[in-house]
Amino acid sequence: MNGNDSMTNLTPTGFLSIGSASLEYKWLAPQSADAPTIVMLHEGLGSVGLWGDFPEKIQAATGAGIFLYSRAGYGQSSPVALPRPLDYMQREALDVLPKLLDAIGFRRGLLLGHSDGASIATIYAGAHQDHRLSGLVLIAPHFIVEDISVQSIAAIKTSFETTDLKAKLARWHKDVDNAFYGWNSAWLDPEFRDWDISEYLAYIRVPVMVLQGASDQYGTLRQVEIAQEECYCPVELKIISGAGHSPYREAPAPTLGAIEQFARAALRDDQDLQGRAA
Repeated sequence: MNGNDSMTNLTPTGFLSIGSASLEYKWLAPQSADAPTIVMLHEGLGSVGLWGDFPEKIQAATGAGIFLYSRAGYGQSSPVALPRPLDYMQREALDVLPKLLDAIGFRRGLLLGHSDGASIATIYAGAHQDHRLSGLVLIAPHFIVEDISVQSIAAIKTSFETTDLKAKLARWHKDVDNAFYGWNSAWLDPEFRDWDISEYLAYIRVPVMVLQGASDQYGTLRQVEIAQEECYCPVELKIISGAGHSPYREAPAPTLGAIEQFARAALRDDQDLQGRAA
């Protein structure tokens, strides 16, 4: 793989202008300028900061460059108009993410998404036959809306409005109401029950790993079954015991181990990763 001037010139932290939005990002450069990149897509209430030190752990395990950003409405990125459209994840995958990957000079690597981020990665990979993409890591993805999802999202709304959850989230989001209600109101809209992105799975042409917490309070193993039923590409499944919706926080060691193994296989032609694996 040839060197990538755009990624070489990225500062460790900063903002990218994508359309009318200013997006907060963090860039963990690889040891080798020719190494692939793992782009991380956060959950529905996530941000750059809420990944914690997991990006650094992935970088240390794989040798890849790690790029993560806060979508509009999250973290320190610019806010969005509310209410969000119910196809907000499709819009992110079809309109925003392609521009962002081009802007950072993405050449080769993986998309790693959690929850909403995993759904966005799925839509992107199904809608774009992107030769730069070598695989997907989907942590607790949603392909359809389940009863357990709606029940848990309704419960967290009560917590946000009656406990210190809002104050805790405000540490990570410049406009915490914009972040929370942009996500929560969409998922609780009765019309959102018809949201279904499973059609994109049949068009994915790269290997997929699905990681699911055994006690995920936002989704059942039906989500995994849908991926296995609809995908024509290889699908690897890892159920993380002792974990709920965020296995990278609740069981980081097995989650990291699974991602490292998958990344090495999906990027096996990359000499930098081969050298680290030797």
